[in-house]
Amino acid sequence: MQGLMQDWPLLCTKVIDHAAEHHGRREVVSRSVEGPMHRTTYAEVRRRALRLASRLVRDGITPGERIATMAWNTWRHLECWYGIVGAGAVYHTLNPRLFPDQIAWIMNDADDRMIFADLTFVPLIEALVPKLSGLRRVVVLCERENLPDSTLDLVAYEDYLAEGDEDFSWVAVAEGDAAGMCYTSGTTGMPKGVVYSHRSNVLHSLIAIQPDAMNLSSRDRVMPVVPLFHANGWGIAFSAPMVGASLVMPGPKLDGASIGTLLREERVTFSAAVPTIWLALLQHLEASGSDLPDLRRVVIGGAACPRVVTEAFETRYGVEVVHAWGMTELSPLGTLNVMSADTADLSRNDQLALKQKQGRAPFGVEMRIVGDDGAELPRDGRTFGRLMVKGPAIATAYHGHGDVLDKDGWFDTGDVAHIDPDGFMQITDRAKDVIKSGGEWISSIDLENLAVGHPAVAEAAVIGVAHDRWGERPLLVVVRKPSCDVSRDELLRFLDGRVARWWMPDDVVFVDEIPHTATGKIQKTTLRDRFRDYRLPAA
Repeated sequence: MQGLMQDWPLLCTKVIDHAAEHHGRREVVSRSVEGPMHRTTYAEVRRRALRLASRLVRDGITPGERIATMAWNTWRHLECWYGIVGAGAVYHTLNPRLFPDQIAWIMNDADDRMIFADLTFVPLIEALVPKLSGLRRVVVLCERENLPDSTLDLVAYEDYLAEGDEDFSWVAVAEGDAAGMCYTSGTTGMPKGVVYSHRSNVLHSLIAIQPDAMNLSSRDRVMPVVPLFHANGWGIAFSAPMVGASLVMPGPKLDGASIGTLLREERVTFSAAVPTIWLALLQHLEASGSDLPDLRRVVIGGAACPRVVTEAFETRYGVEVVHAWGMTELSPLGTLNVMSADTADLSRNDQLALKQKQGRAPFGVEMRIVGDDGAELPRDGRTFGRLMVKGPAIATAYHGHGDVLDKDGWFDTGDVAHIDPDGFMQITDRAKDVIKSGGEWISSIDLENLAVGHPAVAEAAVIGVAHDRWGERPLLVVVRKPSCDVSRDELLRFLDGRVARWWMPDDVVFVDEIPHTATGKIQKTTLRDRFRDYRLPAA
């Protein structure tokens, strides 16, 4: 017997249609690049997105063509996403923190036809344009009077939008058609373009808003500190409008003081960012004596969240920390660490220990660990294996570079993890970063998290260094906090008793800075190259 349900395609434009119709007065607040705060509503965002979509069609943009954005989190960037997909095209977010040659390679690989960019990035685009083969137009997200002098034929966004028509119907597309694209950070080769369909974006948002995930509602005021150009902006550009939550867009100022001011003045209840942002905020709060009266929940992902961050938020400020894990290929959410009914009654110390894990898979994400032979390993909280995931929001192919999934539909994350009997998953390392000492695995992430718990440590990284007997042993690389001093022996004494003896780093080196990728992750390939010939004391 065939099902009799109505065919209702899952389209990104339906999200903003719903937000405008049912939550039309809800605010979208932005700190603009020009300086002042800007306030608009979902109803106005939709009207302007319709204008943009009509203007793109008039400009000859056809369904499936890629249109780049290089912009901070503002209302205009949000309008661009919906206007681009509303024209049947594909929004392609560019990370301005990549090297210029890498950005040029990415734009040519994507064959971007246009770019919408903030004023901040005009000099970068001027340098890129001679290297680009298919770019036809550069639109700057500003008023005409703020348009800078340039060697390029720049168009002001507000002028471009004024030529559009809000009495326009979204271009018809199928739910399986491409809607967005974001390139991986390219830590092991050239970046690859991850393509998101309308269907995957909508399903990812439905997954994200679940109570045991981000738990969003129309009563929230959501501030996505994570940039829209990082891993599909963690889907917040769709999940917040889907439930009618107000958006507070931080623009270009992402320092601790600026974030703290917005959190307080705009009464933000929910926010999401990488650990470095929250470390800067906590340092500002401690120095200024400020508080967070309205913030209830923060999602921390992109890198492992140190226990000291969780403790500070929850103990000092009464803010729930949701440790999350995901990847660009996953749209990007994979797991979120929300206490389950079975763990809610644990002691405070046991809960904090559990919160160090990356969390449980919500409905819509399947997860397993496998050995080198591909066989599934037990969920006992001890056995390590390669983490595999499956689900409707996971990309199936890279743009022009082949399949993402294996023959059974599983995606190999490249992470090493274990899963406990309650379903809580913990990343122990990237497969390429795990330290193999005497045939046993040592988690660099666990050692890093312990090291940053020392009050004098600002940041730490652990890499494997060659050892004649054990193959490799851990080297702890540390950045001290300003005006703080700590010695090698002090740090080793601090770690002693907190990890197994054979996990203890063989040495500690102090550096002024630890290199990071464009997405804020520690660049261990660079550290390994730097310390390739390092001689450990016991080697």
